[in-house]
Amino acid sequence: MPKKILLASLMSAALLAGCGQADKANQSAPAPVVQAQAVQLISHQQSKSYIGRMDAVEDTAITAQVTGYLQQRHFKEGQIVEQGQRLYTIEPSSFEAQVASAKAAVTEAEAALKKAELDFQRGENLIKSNNISQSEFDTLTANLLSSRARLEAGFAQLKVAEVNLSYTEIRAPFSGRIADSKASIGDLISPSTGVLTTLVSLDPIFASFSVSERERLVLGMDEVEGDGKAESDEVSVNILLENGKAYDHQGKIDFLGNRIDINTGTLAMRAVVDNPQQRLLPGQHVRVELVQNQPIEVVTVPRRAVQTDLQGDFVMLVSEGNVAERRNVVLGTQVESGVIIRNGLSQNDQVITQGLQRVRNGMPVQVEQANSASEKVES
Repeated sequence: MPKKILLASLMSAALLAGCGQADKANQSAPAPVVQAQAVQLISHQQSKSYIGRMDAVEDTAITAQVTGYLQQRHFKEGQIVEQGQRLYTIEPSSFEAQVASAKAAVTEAEAALKKAELDFQRGENLIKSNNISQSEFDTLTANLLSSRARLEAGFAQLKVAEVNLSYTEIRAPFSGRIADSKASIGDLISPSTGVLTTLVSLDPIFASFSVSERERLVLGMDEVEGDGKAESDEVSVNILLENGKAYDHQGKIDFLGNRIDINTGTLAMRAVVDNPQQRLLPGQHVRVELVQNQPIEVVTVPRRAVQTDLQGDFVMLVSEGNVAERRNVVLGTQVESGVIIRNGLSQNDQVITQGLQRVRNGMPVQVEQANSASEKVES
């Protein structure tokens, strides 16, 4: 029994001696050497791109307003047509006859009115001398009023006939590109026939897209002018084509929706873009880039200084006394000098850029300037 107690005492003494030596070794271990640099404050124009779709400012379906045989087509399918240009002609002979008949009816009504006016004037003289009865004079008055009404009805019928005759020439309501024709010469067409062709305007053209509520506030699109349009001077609009190239003309915000879509959490927006060469077509998918016109100062750090774990993105700082400190950050977009830090750092902070694998939060570090480290590598 005494031998066992003695053996246990010797083993405990050995362990305590080993722990003391380990503590001395840890205390004497030098702090890890790291490289650090101050965060950079740069001037930056915030931007964001969205998937958009081009829409025509004017898009109409051309239909017939009267019934008749299609006599002629005056356009080449797919061509640019000007406002007021004739597109179709419907056989006009029956409508011209209706106009002539209506004009004749007006002439007849005018003659009847003239006679009724003369009879009324004679009746006025005769009633004064009691040569006609009051009943006969009332009849003359009624004939005068009836003749005036028939003349007004004749003018109305003439107007209707002239309007129908004008509908035999179908003209372009605005300038744009016309589609293929759905009707051929000789077809009997009417309002029930449906669409004869379609016409869309191309210059200018709309770019429609949606932004989230947060992005709307970041880009300053929450301010609205008195006419209901967004403050377009705050943001420039660039159109990026499918091949990655930027379109020649910048756009301008033209429309801001009046409510957030409860299903997507986005707000509808629209920009108007000049399109003189008709390179942009309705239905075309593009990327719409919004760029804030007024640059702001932002904090940036080298991309290699940013680490990620289960808690999110973070950087290691050199705090007072050369102690490493973890700082969680919110990342922005990447720029030439590194990555923008939207939240978490100030302009006086120093971030560790090299030696991060040996650093833990609260650990003392030796800071080595990046310039001196590069000189050692060169030597």
